[in-house]
Amino acid sequence: MGLFDLFKAKVANSGVDISKRYVLLREAVSGTMSKFYKARDIRTGRIVGLKILDREKTAAFEDRFRGLKKPTEGEIGMLLKHPRLVETLEHGTTTDGSQYIVLEFIDGPDFNSLIIGRDQVLDANRLHFIRQAAEAIAAMHVAGFVHRDISPRNFLLADRLKKELKLIDFGVSLPSLPQFQQPGVRTGNPNYMAPEIVRRKTTDQRVDVFAFGISAYEICTGELPWPRGLSGMAAMSHDKPPIDILQYRPKLHPELAKAIHSCLEAEPSRRCPTMEKFLQAIRSVNRDEA
Repeated sequence: MGLFDLFKAKVANSGVDISKRYVLLREAVSGTMSKFYKARDIRTGRIVGLKILDREKTAAFEDRFRGLKKPTEGEIGMLLKHPRLVETLEHGTTTDGSQYIVLEFIDGPDFNSLIIGRDQVLDANRLHFIRQAAEAIAAMHVAGFVHRDISPRNFLLADRLKKELKLIDFGVSLPSLPQFQQPGVRTGNPNYMAPEIVRRKTTDQRVDVFAFGISAYEICTGELPWPRGLSGMAAMSHDKPPIDILQYRPKLHPELAKAIHSCLEAEPSRRCPTMEKFLQAIRSVNRDEA
């Protein structure tokens, strides 16, 4: 066995043997860059979410930031502590060299499913959930990160009775620093993508504000402000005026409608600058008026 083979064996032996640490109860969902399982921690008995990252796809994404000391998804998660953000419990490397992340397990649907199914939990609670979503993104921004994949599918209903929402999936999240905000990094869902990403311009946390605006619009109406599409072309219309939200919901509180539209400005300098400013703008809006 050569020196390189010995090194590989040492790395493999230093990883965590998932089969000895966790009982996989079911595969909850498979994403584009990972697989996610409901699992039981053998040592503690706790039910957790176990995310195994695809090595090749993760390496391809990380390679875009070579030399910039980009934190991994697990490292980012460990720095995010807020009731509206999914809790990262542990992260590391498996025996085969894949990254794994242990998360609190949330046995609830995502908001995309709730919107499509016209779930009754949305009735009279849309403003409540919009506020919580804004709080989640604000917490991530205060911590110094950009989520870059804000959409209803990445908000989970953590507690139906208490009507609590949590933001998940930091797989394409980046530090809010100039070196990570250069033109050319297109990540996220095209239906929620800010124009500056599509046009390959410099970005900042306002890309999340834009995606949040689309998500809030959809929570209120069940529709998108622009035509939906599966390819990057769907985002090419996002620098045009959106359909007025009041066309779908004429009785929506005008201050809420105005605040949502302020997030949808194509020009970042005209867009609502922060999630805190959005929350301030809707402070006087009452739940029963949404």
